[in-house]
Amino acid sequence: MADVVSERLPLRERKKQRTRETLIDTALELFTERGFDSVTLDELCDRVEVSKRTFFRTFASKEDVAMAPLRDLWSAYLTELSDREPEPGPLSRTLEESLLAALDRMPRDGWAGRAVRSHRLAQSTPSMAASNLEFCARTVRAALEILRERFDIDPGADSRPRLALDIAVAAFHCALDTWSAEPGYTGPASLTSHTRAALAAVLEALTMTVPPRGEAGA
Repeated sequence: MADVVSERLPLRERKKQRTRETLIDTALELFTERGFDSVTLDELCDRVEVSKRTFFRTFASKEDVAMAPLRDLWSAYLTELSDREPEPGPLSRTLEESLLAALDRMPRDGWAGRAVRSHRLAQSTPSMAASNLEFCARTVRAALEILRERFDIDPGADSRPRLALDIAVAAFHCALDTWSAEPGYTGPASLTSHTRAALAAVLEALTMTVPPRGEAGA
């Protein structure tokens, strides 16, 4: 779906999108080969043949370009949540359906490979992990504000919306860890499958009991 939409963009916007994708691909390639801290921003811009001014019109930092694939997913998630019509029913279902719809919006050509590289880098790069935590906090705040404005839910007066959102995010992170650890190519359908499984396991996780001592490994 996203690929079809991109073809309808004006020429100038398509060029900007191609430059953005080239920056992401080149950054992830260099960071993976040589390590995040060993690659300078000047080297990245020289490799892509763009100015630092062009880079900063697109990304805020090296961490930003390295985490772009997964940040694109969460941007799509906020859009899905904001566009969703409020309907009676469990809030968790709304949050989960928005997440699955955001996954479905990701481009089929190249996004999954970029997302895997990005996540693997973040697991071994402290500055990326710290940046990701800060981004996650901003995303949660934005989602809570959408719940306030669109769904007439006040997270300030009720802790349940925040808990429901945190649980959905945690389930996705579990799915992401499992997905990115798979050998070989891991496509978007596999990530969606892992996400569905993680979300389905939430209730059992919350009601899981501690076995008596001596029976845990039985």
